[in-house]
Amino acid sequence: MKRNRKVKLFETITEHISNNKKEYILVMLLFIIGIFLGVFFVNYMEEAPKTEAINYMNNFVSNMKEIQNLDYVGLLKNSIWQNILLVLILWFFGTTVIGIPISFGLVVYRGFCLGYTIAICITIMGITKGILFILILLLLQNILFIPAVLALAVSGFKLYKSIIKDRKKENIKVEVLRHTIFSFIMLLVMVASSIVEIFVSTNILKLLIKYF
Repeated sequence: MKRNRKVKLFETITEHISNNKKEYILVMLLFIIGIFLGVFFVNYMEEAPKTEAINYMNNFVSNMKEIQNLDYVGLLKNSIWQNILLVLILWFFGTTVIGIPISFGLVVYRGFCLGYTIAICITIMGITKGILFILILLLLQNILFIPAVLALAVSGFKLYKSIIKDRKKENIKVEVLRHTIFSFIMLLVMVASSIVEIFVSTNILKLLIKYF
């Protein structure tokens, strides 16, 4: 029974992506552009802000080496709250025709943040250690987080296209409801990413931080 549910869920996800292939390609391109902008920004930023960012990362690594007991509950609450806020923003702008550029802008911004972090880590630690640090710190939670953000942007764009195509109030209400339900599901995925970030990635990093 559980296996059938998993197969059905996988088929539903595959069908959703297949039906919105063009939208996902567009959103992924925006995200990749954001990553390149983040890397470009670090490589060409002025010396003072670059030094400040490097000092911040060095302090982060030093603090991780010294901290014995982390406030996991506090960190988890903060991470979940940030994700709730992000989902609410993407949901809200996804329900307004003029909000789609802002949703796309948020996708670019998330890509920018990822590219910025990758570039700073590699600048400080070198390619080998930097990539390893990034894999430990970012990979696991982002396997869930990034697809959820992209899916939310696609859902909002799909709603926008539906509103433009058919302006009947009844149909708009149905599409908004679908977008809301989908957003809630993506929120649950993001909560799972927060749990992975705090209880898995952080503990792995604590075990291996002495090598950085």
